[in-house]
Amino acid sequence: MAAGGKTLVVYYSATGRTERVAKVIAKERQADIMKLVPNPAYTEADLDTHDKNSRTTRERDDTSLREKIQLQKAVPDNWASYDTIFLGYPIWWSIAAWPVDAFVKANDFTGKNVVTFATAGISPLGNSGKLLAEMAGGKGNWQDGTCFTGSLDDAKVVEWVRSLSAAK
Repeated sequence: MAAGGKTLVVYYSATGRTERVAKVIAKERQADIMKLVPNPAYTEADLDTHDKNSRTTRERDDTSLREKIQLQKAVPDNWASYDTIFLGYPIWWSIAAWPVDAFVKANDFTGKNVVTFATAGISPLGNSGKLLAEMAGGKGNWQDGTCFTGSLDDAKVVEWVRSLSAAK
């Protein structure tokens, strides 16, 4: 991680789990924070993975529907002032929740260090970060972070963030 630069934590959270992790990271890094809000927002019914007609299931099956996802705000204020971006999301069907795609496509990550993090019941981070880096056109220095699974532990999040700082 670059020392001395500004950090922004950007996240999409469908149920509050990813938001909790994002807030811990932002506090630990003394970072600004930005929540990605799809318009329209996902309802509980939209997120029902057992319903073949739910919004997320339809978007999983027809990727062209993901292209239509709009965010209330896709470009952060003062984007140029940040050199480190933590990008968080829930894992949906082994990849990043698709509202994050709209954020990645709307921004130029040139000169940014990007660290992905995710939340999931049991799924690993998988290739989600690599797929987002490809979506960004190879711009920026993308690092796979980690996926927080099961019950959340704020101390484990802090430990992970501190381990990143020590690595550079």
